[in-house]
Amino acid sequence: MYKDKTAVITGGVSGIGKEISVQFAAAGANIAIVSIVPAPEGLISELEGYGVKAKVYLGDVSSYDDTAAIIKEIQKDFGTIDYLINNAGITKDGLIMRMSEENFDDVIHVNLKGTFNMTKHISAIMLRQKSGRIVSIASVVGIFGNAGQANYAASKAGIIGLTKSVSKELGSRGITVNAIAPGFIATAMTDVLDDAVKEKMVERLSIKRLGSPADIAATALFLCSDGAGYITGQVIGVDGGLSL
Repeated sequence: MYKDKTAVITGGVSGIGKEISVQFAAAGANIAIVSIVPAPEGLISELEGYGVKAKVYLGDVSSYDDTAAIIKEIQKDFGTIDYLINNAGITKDGLIMRMSEENFDDVIHVNLKGTFNMTKHISAIMLRQKSGRIVSIASVVGIFGNAGQANYAASKAGIIGLTKSVSKELGSRGITVNAIAPGFIATAMTDVLDDAVKEKMVERLSIKRLGSPADIAATALFLCSDGAGYITGQVIGVDGGLSL
């Protein structure tokens, strides 16, 4: 199903993005990672160990020109682009009264503008192919909001709106566009929290554990599968029941 297909994954060198890269490679897809930082030692070898081609392209997803140039390189190196996973994102939390304009802009530029840039450039390729899957990583915060994360919540809510709108534009050409809304996921960001805070987080969940990057990656993999061909414009909550 995924063999000889190419997945473009932003922010694919760490955390959820890395797990997405690994799961897609394990399924047989070639991997093109767009990252602002180099891949950790051994990642490319790990991905290529699945018998696929893998390469990291350094660039800033918030830059329209950077992304346009990178996608041209990817298309030259891999031929087709079949899957786009918009995963790159940052947080710069703070209460609205203390949030600087810079911190608001930075989060919007990376999370939302970055998703727009990649979707804009790659959708043109998918339209010519008359096929493709686009999956963007949103957040439950983009649905319900969260104190101290006005910038992050706004960026993720924007991704949800972008997803729904673009799905209506591209669906007739065989391209599906969906979003995943993770809840509390065990990553480097949650590792720094003390155990008491984590316990309170888990208490709010129907499934009494934090989610894992593998949970998100598996959902992205499914949304890019043949079996998900009639799913588009949806926001799939992967949150252990947090949103219930």
